[in-house]
Amino acid sequence: MLTTIEKVIFLQDVDIFEYTSTEDLSHIAAITTEIEVKRNNIIYNEGDISDAMYMIIDGAVSLRREGIEIMEGKVKDVFGTWALFDDEPRVVTATAVEDCRLLRILKEDFIELLGDHVGITQGVLKKMVKRLRGLVGRVGKEADSRNSP
Repeated sequence: MLTTIEKVIFLQDVDIFEYTSTEDLSHIAAITTEIEVKRNNIIYNEGDISDAMYMIIDGAVSLRREGIEIMEGKVKDVFGTWALFDDEPRVVTATAVEDCRLLRILKEDFIELLGDHVGITQGVLKKMVKRLRGLVGRVGKEADSRNSP
């Protein structure tokens, strides 16, 4: 089991928390739960209620939609992120490809934490905006290339 300090060090390298201070990461670490999932076990199914986000400490996780693999998550990858921000059902099934150790953040705990720590909200939103800008940029380039002679 990771100590709180080890969780903070781990969280420093997690993409979604790129702009979150070390102090705020300690608050996030306090609400994480370390879980183990055996190979081939399902973490959640497509259509399930979105209630938690997961980060991979060890192992690998396959994310599939309608049976087609969308991605394979490795160490320090995050999945289920949108669960912290909306109430829509899961859009993929997450399955352990190997025995895994994961950190889980429950939506309910994260929302409560955001109410007390504005810096976390600002850091996560800044990262999400950066991701959306990158996506818009890629879509724009693809549209330009399709419209070129």
